[in-house]
Amino acid sequence: MDWCEIAEKSIRGEGISRNEALAVLESDDDELLEIMSAAFRVRKHYYGNKVKLNLIINAKSGLCPEDCGYCSQSIVSKAPISKYPLLDKDTLVDGARKALSMNVGTYCIVASGRGPSRKEMDQVIAAVKEIKSTMPMKVCACLGILNEVQATQLKEAGVDRYNHNLNTSRTNFSNITTTHTYEERVDTVEQAKLAGMSPCSGCIIGMGETDQEIVEIAYALKSLDADSIPVNFLNAIPGTPLEGYQLLNPRKCLKVLALMRFINPTKEIRVAGGREIQLRSLQAMALYAANSIFVGDYLTTEGQEAAIDRQMIEDAGFVIESCAL
Repeated sequence: MDWCEIAEKSIRGEGISRNEALAVLESDDDELLEIMSAAFRVRKHYYGNKVKLNLIINAKSGLCPEDCGYCSQSIVSKAPISKYPLLDKDTLVDGARKALSMNVGTYCIVASGRGPSRKEMDQVIAAVKEIKSTMPMKVCACLGILNEVQATQLKEAGVDRYNHNLNTSRTNFSNITTTHTYEERVDTVEQAKLAGMSPCSGCIIGMGETDQEIVEIAYALKSLDADSIPVNFLNAIPGTPLEGYQLLNPRKCLKVLALMRFINPTKEIRVAGGREIQLRSLQAMALYAANSIFVGDYLTTEGQEAAIDRQMIEDAGFVIESCAL
C-alpha cells in the first residue's frame, strides 16, 4: 500500500476506500512508522503541531440503570466505585477553574445515567452559565440521552459541545448494551447538532469488534459529522462484564488512530480513556495522528499525571493549544 498516497487522498478530501481502510488495520507491524508518518501529514495539514487539552469532571458517579458491559458505573457492574448524585453548582464551577489553571481548553461535565432529570438539568445549566460568564473556556456536556427540549436548553445555557459516543459498531452494539439502542445514541448526537451544539462522538476499541467493524465505526462517525472524535481503548475494569478482555496491543491502537485520521481528516481526533494502559510506552506516537488528549483522571479510573503529559507533548515537539474557543 502506498501510504503517502493514502495521506494525499485524505488531504484532498477524496476519502479512502473501505478496502484501503481495512488495509491500515491489517498491515504488518513493520509498516507502522510509514503509516504514522502518513497520518501525521494529514494531522499537520489541518492542525499543525498543536495539541488540545480536555479535562473531565465526574459530575455524577454510579447509580446508572443501563447495562453497558464496559462501564464500572452500570447496573450490572460489581466494581467498587464511589457513588454519588450530581455535584452542586459550586463544585462544578470550581472544577472549571482547576481546568483553566491547567491550561485546559475544554472542560467536560460528565454524568452517569440514561439521561438527565429536570433537577440535574437545572444544576448543570446554572453551573455552565457561571463558567461561560467568567472563564474563556469551551464547555462540553455528556449527560446521556437527550430530547429536543433538553438539547435546546443546554445550548442556550452556553454548552459549546455535547458528547454521546457511539461506542461500537451497529452490528456489535447489542453484545455490549441492551438497555438502549444504537439508534438512540445517533439520535442524541443529531439532537445536539440541531440545537447548535458541536457534536462529539467516538468509540471504545477492544470490545470484541472485528477489523471490519472498526472500519464501520470510523465511517459511521464520518457520516455523523462529529467535530470531535474521542478514541477510547478498553480498560477492562475488574467487576465489569468485560473484565479480563486483553485484545489490544500498542501497535494496533496506533493503527486505529491513523485510520480515524485518514477517514476523518478535518476532525479533532482525541486519544481518550485507556491510552495509558493500552499504548503504554508508545503514548507519544499517538500524537502523530491525534491532535487532542484528556489530561487528569477519567471517570472512575486514574489517568497519567498532567505534568507527565505536558512533558510528553513537549518532548515530541508539539505545543499545547492555549484556547479552544
